[in-house]
Amino acid sequence: MNENNMFQGEMDPELAALLGTAVSSPAADTQPPPDYSSLFGSPGVDAAAGDSASSMDAGEDDGVELSGSFPEVTKKLEDVPSPVFNNPNYYKIALSGEGDIAQRFHSILQKYLNAKDPKDRGVFRQQIIPVYWDFLLRVAKKAAGKLPDPKKFLLRYGILHPAFLGAGEKGLFSKIVVGNEYSEPIYYLDEWLKAVGNGTIRPSTTDEVNVSRSDASAKMKQLLDKAVGKRDGAKSLLKAKDEERMNLERNLQEKMGRITEHYPMDNLPEIHSLFSEAQKKVFSEVQEILKQMFKADRELDVFLREYNQAVEDVQTLTDKVETGGGSAGVDTRAVDTEFGTIRQMAKMSIGRQGNQFPILTKEYFHCMPQDVGYRENIIARLAWVESIDPQAFCRAYKNKLNRIVPYVILIPSYGDSGICWEPFDRFNRATSRGRIAVPMYSKNLPIALLSAVGDLRWQNAKEKASFYWMEEGLTGNYYRWFAAKKFKGDLKEFFINDYILWMTKESEGTQKLDKEVRGIFWRYMPFAQAIKEKLKERSYTYQELYQRDLNRAKSDL
Repeated sequence: MNENNMFQGEMDPELAALLGTAVSSPAADTQPPPDYSSLFGSPGVDAAAGDSASSMDAGEDDGVELSGSFPEVTKKLEDVPSPVFNNPNYYKIALSGEGDIAQRFHSILQKYLNAKDPKDRGVFRQQIIPVYWDFLLRVAKKAAGKLPDPKKFLLRYGILHPAFLGAGEKGLFSKIVVGNEYSEPIYYLDEWLKAVGNGTIRPSTTDEVNVSRSDASAKMKQLLDKAVGKRDGAKSLLKAKDEERMNLERNLQEKMGRITEHYPMDNLPEIHSLFSEAQKKVFSEVQEILKQMFKADRELDVFLREYNQAVEDVQTLTDKVETGGGSAGVDTRAVDTEFGTIRQMAKMSIGRQGNQFPILTKEYFHCMPQDVGYRENIIARLAWVESIDPQAFCRAYKNKLNRIVPYVILIPSYGDSGICWEPFDRFNRATSRGRIAVPMYSKNLPIALLSAVGDLRWQNAKEKASFYWMEEGLTGNYYRWFAAKKFKGDLKEFFINDYILWMTKESEGTQKLDKEVRGIFWRYMPFAQAIKEKLKERSYTYQELYQRDLNRAKSDL
């Protein structure tokens, strides 16, 4: 790609005036140069000038919903565009108050924009990348507070200056819904950093960061995380056992209804009929149901006591954390560490051969609106994933399958692959959310999202199998197939690619996978029942797999 495509011909007069470069426009020659005296020092620009009513605070997570489904997205974009990208001071506000690193970034950006030689332009382009991330870290440290819109959208979308976008792109981003109206755990970068800084969300796990033995506050928070996980798990078991008992009671009522159903005798209409042979058989069934009800009620009592104890433990630890000041203020160290983790996520999603340029520009932005990873699009795509793979976001705990939607972090990058950073919180395996990162500007949003979900699928299955991950379950069967074929390369990468084919091709009846892999996926990552019913009519291959399901169901009885 020709790197000069972005600013062929005359430079935008507004941008040129802002960056202090000369243009041929007579109007530009008559205007005084802009005053940068307050641009990089202490905030001399009125931040409120760029802060419109669209500002939004990332709300606290109300816990994990262990059942349910994604809401139907009825409004993807606002009807009225936000005026934020028409603010002539947007760039100035975005850079203001960030010190020397902002000055350095501005200087390199100016050289990049004015370079005529493609080689020089390429050199400056590479220099921009690390300096930009250092500059963005300064902005990120303020994310826990109230950011002016230009800084917020710099973090959220990578929009440094509206002039870098075309009219169509600017119109699209000005209509994106700012708030999280569906309350799903999907976060833009500014929201995520704010939640981490305020302690609403635990920082992502990294190999490099360990909790100091002397850090009593951090250790207390870890204990609280474990206690919350135990409480949520106990509540899940309590609900499941209660539902089991209620089902038994409903079954008992139905059986008793059959037993107490009598009709008048033909020759003695005032006398009701005797118990039939069918009714007599129900007596033994009723006795068995009563035994099961008594057992379920006894277990329910145990689970209730465990849950109440877990609630008390959570309250005790919460009080200790608050007494120690654990919930007050902003944890800047956590934001620093999390920002470094986000940068690693971005690198992984982009890949070695991808476009590492961190600023959103019309030169590199080639997404159709339906492929831009803004929140409402992601919710709709996640619902599509779940409609095909209904257990995609489920995790087993004590033989009960819970639906736990992962945190989704939207990375403002040009990457093409999503990743799973954590399958769950190591301190709360029962009900904690996993973490997946999805690039906002991929060539194909469904594929980027499926790669993240496939990664999540693999890591959850591997953790479930533990030491036996090469022998049991999804990972064990797939590993044995992979080894038998004597393939070379990354096992998980092969799996993710096959998962994408499973979701996009096999779900439509187009056979793209190896026969053995298809059988493994059919058993351990089953399609929705409606899709199974459709596929069994398509070919003998799927009909045979469907029959295996029936045979397994009979053997389990």
